[in-house]
Amino acid sequence: TGETGTGKELIARTIHEEEHKDAPFVAVNCAAVPASLWESEIFGHEKGAFTDAKTMRQGKVELAQDGTLFFDEIGEMPLDLQAKLLRLIQERAFERVGGKEIKQARCRFLFATNRDLASMHKAGQFREDLYYRISVFQIPLPPLRDRREDIAVLANFFIGKYAAELQSTARTIDLEAMEELSMYNWPGNIRELENVILQALVHARSERIT
Repeated sequence: TGETGTGKELIARTIHEEEHKDAPFVAVNCAAVPASLWESEIFGHEKGAFTDAKTMRQGKVELAQDGTLFFDEIGEMPLDLQAKLLRLIQERAFERVGGKEIKQARCRFLFATNRDLASMHKAGQFREDLYYRISVFQIPLPPLRDRREDIAVLANFFIGKYAAELQSTARTIDLEAMEELSMYNWPGNIRELENVILQALVHARSERIT
């Protein structure tokens, strides 16, 4: 859990790589999958299951076998789809759309949200049973303004990562500029800092960002 831009997917990938480095990491953006396509996207479908089903297609659950299935922005999932997700998690079994064979879900489930799911389930906007099912172990990520000691480390990391790619002359940040970065509140968190460094590298005309 954490605000937008705090690095939730990066943490999810790190957890995955600790145990399943050579296995698939499959991400699902719950805000981007249309409700009408959700079952086909997650469970897959058999050939002829619906008009456009020209071939059999594996869903995200099958693609993540022996690895990790990561549901990003879980708070954006419509209520009617939450029941289907709950069944998948509880039974660890599913069927492709149009299929009759029950398949096992052999993957780790990770979820991320920038929303307050506890308040949402109390307001009837998120299923209570699903909330408790996915809240077995939580990792809260603090916003960047609450860990200002990371700003300089991250800023220098992004310079090292992007300077050559952008053919920038800049390689360091001067003290005054770093103090400005450290005092700013970063409402967009690490993602905003990354974009600011990218802009600075593009505009830099010397070896130091001022």
